[in-house]
Amino acid sequence: MKVATAEIMRKLDRKAIEEFGIPGLVLMENAARGTVGAMFRHFPGLLKMRVGILAGRGNNGGDGFAVARYLLNRGISCQVYLLAAREEVRGDAAANLEILIRMGGAVSEILNLEEWESQKERIAAHDLLVDGILGTGLKGEVQGFFRTIIEFVNSLGMPVVAIDIPSGLDADNGRVLGVCIRAHLTVTFGLLKRGLLLLPGAEYCGKTVLVDISLPRAAVDGETLPDHLIEGAEFLPFLIPRQAEAHKGDFGHLFVLSGSPGKTGAAAMVCQAALRVGTGLVTLGIPESLNPILEEKLTEAMTEPLPETREKTLAPSAFGKITDLCSRKSALALGPGLSTHPETVKLVQKLVRATPLPTVIDADGLNAVSGRMEGLQKSGRSLILTPHPGEMARMLGVPVKEVQQDRVRTAREFSRKHGVILVLKGARSLVAGPEGDLFINPTGNPAMASGGMGDILTGMIGGFLAQGLPSLEAAKLGVYLHGLVGDYVAHLKGDRGILAMDLAEETPKVLRALGSEAGRVGDFSFPLRTEISY
Repeated sequence: MKVATAEIMRKLDRKAIEEFGIPGLVLMENAARGTVGAMFRHFPGLLKMRVGILAGRGNNGGDGFAVARYLLNRGISCQVYLLAAREEVRGDAAANLEILIRMGGAVSEILNLEEWESQKERIAAHDLLVDGILGTGLKGEVQGFFRTIIEFVNSLGMPVVAIDIPSGLDADNGRVLGVCIRAHLTVTFGLLKRGLLLLPGAEYCGKTVLVDISLPRAAVDGETLPDHLIEGAEFLPFLIPRQAEAHKGDFGHLFVLSGSPGKTGAAAMVCQAALRVGTGLVTLGIPESLNPILEEKLTEAMTEPLPETREKTLAPSAFGKITDLCSRKSALALGPGLSTHPETVKLVQKLVRATPLPTVIDADGLNAVSGRMEGLQKSGRSLILTPHPGEMARMLGVPVKEVQQDRVRTAREFSRKHGVILVLKGARSLVAGPEGDLFINPTGNPAMASGGMGDILTGMIGGFLAQGLPSLEAAKLGVYLHGLVGDYVAHLKGDRGILAMDLAEETPKVLRALGSEAGRVGDFSFPLRTEISY
């Protein structure tokens, strides 16, 4: 699903009006009709509700006036509060305001805080509020008059429908510009805005519904739209039923390099996750003295004891055996629990540059290549890096805060510069491709904040690489499935005490539901596609 910035949406609106001849009033009408349709679906008692609409002087307010017309025609009690002087309203918004007034719609002007104070009790008496105050063009902090209004609306705790975007939210990066409406339903137009999908913005939107306002497809296709929302439906071509005569050799062989003293669990989790996503064979390369432990931990995965340092971590002398093993494998996953022993770091640095296998690197593997990215990627080999914000900060030599301030820019620039696929983990993980495309993952939850979750993700991505998925698709599917299984497990067990291996255990059920287009496991349901209203 393509995702837009505020500037791209402005360009598309202009194109639709100026190049395709679609009047702005038609776009506004379609937006209002779609909004009201979404309201009826999400509020079954809407016909009996008392609705208040808070409208600014711009097109966001104009959408609100048009929404009021539809509600009025359905006999719904509706009061518009215009947060500006009537003569300040221009263009299509003014046309809709004039129509509303001619229809007998109730419109009250509120021009200052004194007038606002006189209306607060009346506003609080509504059952539902519609936010048409500020639109996607907002950039500066919300202050004064509008800040007071937004804070009051949030204090009421009543349901709020945001038109296009909650007022106070940055449409591009999801930042709260001082204060922001907390909506229960956000109805956005044309394309999803990036700020609605990123945190903290997504938490202010409630449920988000996309409305088709008849933007010409040719106009959309003519714009460069490098940002996307990952949707379950896009993976259906990779999750087709297996042939009756299929055997384990058809589904890849993943080689895993993982584990050191105290970190054998990481190695086991990578292997288990890879097997649970359907990988045919998994072999673990492990320091030789730790092999008995992994023989005990793992039943289905094979192990290869490898030369080790005195501290029982992988030694550089293992390089020859590892490269020989890699020659008979489909993909490589390395890093979790390897340690930062200087000799092991040397081995990883040499191996990553030497292997032709599609490779996913996490944890200590990332520490090994940090600061040594130049020339790491080579033609014909796919490389996926999966840092969390702390690891990303170390790789860039910047504070974590700088990474988190603009995750989109950080991921996109790093991926482009180094020619790798980057998975920047965290709430709403990002997958960035070397051509500049960026994918936002909607799945996952705070219950997954526990040790080992990254190891499970590494195994999933490595498993999909081994099965032959294109590297970008393997990264996207791994991230999406990882979060989706986490959502399912949280649904089953709550938001505390979930273990990483809980995800591995439940993966086949969720993978089956995803591949069959069921969108449901028991009483847990998930959308395969973004809801679109017309």
